[in-house]
Amino acid sequence: MLVLKFGGTSVGSIENMTNVKNIIKGGERKVVVLSAMSGTTNALVDISECIKNIEVDDALIRIDTLYQVYLTTIDELLGDMTLRTEVEEYVETVFNVLKGTVNKLHTTLLHNTIVAQGELLSTFIFSRFLIQEGFKAALLPALDFMRVDRNNEPDNFYIKQNLNRLIDTVPEADVYITQGFISLDADGEIANLDRGGSDYTATIIGAVIKAKEVQIWTDIDGFHNNDPRYVENTTAISNLSFDEAAELAYFGAKILHPQTVMPVRAFDIPVRLKNTMSPESYGTLITNEIHGEGIKAIAAKDNITAIKIKSARMLLAHGFLKKVFEIFEKYETSIDMVTTSEIAVSLTIDNNTHLESIVSELEKFARVEIDDFMSIVCLVGNTIIYHPDTPHLFQVLQDVNVRMIAYGGSNNNISLLVNTSDKLETLQKLHRYVFETSSVLI
Repeated sequence: MLVLKFGGTSVGSIENMTNVKNIIKGGERKVVVLSAMSGTTNALVDISECIKNIEVDDALIRIDTLYQVYLTTIDELLGDMTLRTEVEEYVETVFNVLKGTVNKLHTTLLHNTIVAQGELLSTFIFSRFLIQEGFKAALLPALDFMRVDRNNEPDNFYIKQNLNRLIDTVPEADVYITQGFISLDADGEIANLDRGGSDYTATIIGAVIKAKEVQIWTDIDGFHNNDPRYVENTTAISNLSFDEAAELAYFGAKILHPQTVMPVRAFDIPVRLKNTMSPESYGTLITNEIHGEGIKAIAAKDNITAIKIKSARMLLAHGFLKKVFEIFEKYETSIDMVTTSEIAVSLTIDNNTHLESIVSELEKFARVEIDDFMSIVCLVGNTIIYHPDTPHLFQVLQDVNVRMIAYGGSNNNISLLVNTSDKLETLQKLHRYVFETSSVLI
C-alpha cells in the first residue's frame, strides 16, 4: 500500500483536485492524506483570533465569507445531485458548529477545534468527489485513530490498533481518505501536529501500515538546492538521505515538516517529494542510501534569537553548562546552535515565548546579551565537514558578519548565524560559489 499526502494548494482549486484525482487513479491501494484547502487554515485562525478578542461580528462575517467559498466549490465540483446534497448538508453542519463557537470562552481546545474544521471539510468533499468519479473510496476519520502522548509524540500502539480496526470496519476501498495535521492528545481532546503536520501524519501512517512508499505532493519539484524565493536558478535535488533531509527540513526548507522522516527511517520506507502540477517530474527521493559527497543544498531559518551568557564563574566550573541548559529545559525551549569559550556560552533559540523568564533566571548568575532579528543559514551534504574545500566558504563570506558558526556537531551540516538583513546576500553568495562555479564542493 502507498501513502500519498497532498497539501492545501493541491486541493485548493477544482483544477488541482482534478489533478490529484488523476494522480491517485489506478494502481495499488492507497491512503491519501489531505490538508485543508489553501487559505482555509489561515481563515480559521483569524476566526479564532476574533473570538479570542471578543470580536463577534467580525468572526461571523469571516465565517460567512469562508462558507460562500465552499458553496462555490461544491457547485463547481459536484454534478451528482445526491452527493452534492450530502456534501452541502455536511458543510452547513460544520459552519453551524463554527457559528456556535463565537460566544464561547476562547481556550486552546476551542482554537484547535476551530482549526481542525479545515481538514474535515476538505476530506469529506474530496471523498465524495472521488465517489462521483467512479472511485471505490472510503473516509478514515483521523480523530478515530491519530493520537499523541503526553510528550507530544505519536502514540504508535494506539494508532496501529485503531487504524487497522478502522480499515477493517469501513467498506473495502481502493483509496482511503484521511485528514492530516489533526489528532487527539493524551486526554482525548482535539489537538494538532502544528503547521505542516500533514507531512508528519503521512509518515506516521506509513510506518504503522508498513507502506511501500510515502509520497508528499506539493507545488514544487522536491527539495531545491537553495530557497527559490530568494535565489534564482535553483534546481531540484534528485536524491537525499534521511539525515540530509532532516537537517534541511529543520533548518528552514519549507517543503517538509521537520519531523517527517523520523517515523519511516527505521523501517527504510522511502519518502518521495513530488509536484502535483508536474507529476511527471522525478522530484526528490529520500532513503537511507547516500548519493555523492559535498554540499547538496542551502537553507535558511528566520526568527532566531541569539543569547550570550557570560560569567567568570564558568571558568573551570564543570556544572555551569548543566545549570544553563536546565533553565531552557524548564521552559521547554529548544536550542538550535551552541558555541562556548572559557567564560561565555552563546546559543540560539527560535521560540521567544519564555525569553523574559529565561533571561531573568540566567541573570542570577551571569551577564546576558540578546541579539534578535537573526537567521541561521545551513549548508547540508554528506560528510561536508571533511571536504578539503569547505574552509573556502568562509572566504566567500568575508564581507558578511557571521555571528556564530556550528561546525562539527554533525557531519552533514554547517550552520552560520547571520543578521537577517544579511541573509539574502549570504544565500546568494554561497549559491554562486557552490552551485554556479566549477568548485569541487558540488
